[in-house]
Amino acid sequence: MSTAGLVRRGRDTLPLLPFFAIVTIFLIVPTVTVVVSAFVDESGFSTARISALFSETALSALGRSVLLSASTALLGAVFGALLAWLIVSRPPSSMIRRAVLALCSVLAQFGGVALAFAFLATIGLNGVLTLWAQEYLGWNLAGSGWLYGLPGLVVVYTYFQIPLMVIVFLPALEGLRDQWREAALNLGASTWQYWRQVAIPLLTPAFLGAALLLFANAFAAYATAAALVSQGSPIVPLLIRSALTSEVVLGQAGFAYALALEMIVVVAVVMVAYAAMVKRTARWLR
Repeated sequence: MSTAGLVRRGRDTLPLLPFFAIVTIFLIVPTVTVVVSAFVDESGFSTARISALFSETALSALGRSVLLSASTALLGAVFGALLAWLIVSRPPSSMIRRAVLALCSVLAQFGGVALAFAFLATIGLNGVLTLWAQEYLGWNLAGSGWLYGLPGLVVVYTYFQIPLMVIVFLPALEGLRDQWREAALNLGASTWQYWRQVAIPLLTPAFLGAALLLFANAFAAYATAAALVSQGSPIVPLLIRSALTSEVVLGQAGFAYALALEMIVVVAVVMVAYAAMVKRTARWLR
């Protein structure tokens, strides 16, 4: 390649350098550090830290994390898809459609400590709705503190999973062409037959891909769970926190690296499957 070509290529690549720097610093370097630290300890290469992943504590946390992620992904996918379908059924110029989309865009990013505090202030042990229900209805919405355990995490996570599903799944619904419906009806198909034999098969890859994205989103979430659950480590992110900050059992940083590697593997597998679903969906969205 000529000097002029190299200069031109370098000039075209220059705007991407900040992006490459951010990816390297905040993604590649931490990932490599976790992988290396999971297999290397003070004595050199060792699989002791990986073996700790098969302990009862680690397996229980992994099982609860998978249960939490799968349940919220399923609930978010189903209700989010229904809401997305209701949005698409409205005209593009509808004020309701634009308002709901704007609200979903905000709520999909409303997580972390702020979301946990909102639920605590509403249905916590001393929440506004809890106190109101106790005074006027005689109901104890807080129960035995379910909000501070796995059931509470399911409810709170579903809160931001549904609007995220709307944002991710809406383009697939908008990609359904009116001509396909008209052609099916002209050939004698009923509305149910159109959805069962045309629309649903086309939307299935997009739906599954969005559900996988919701699973990865819930599996990697930390701040909301950390704010709600102050004691115990029911899921993997909180077990990592406990391994790093525990004042009772010291020297657990290596175990935290192994848990982090476990999370990277799970999320990577899910995202590979998600990419395959997106690629399949893109064939008919063009």
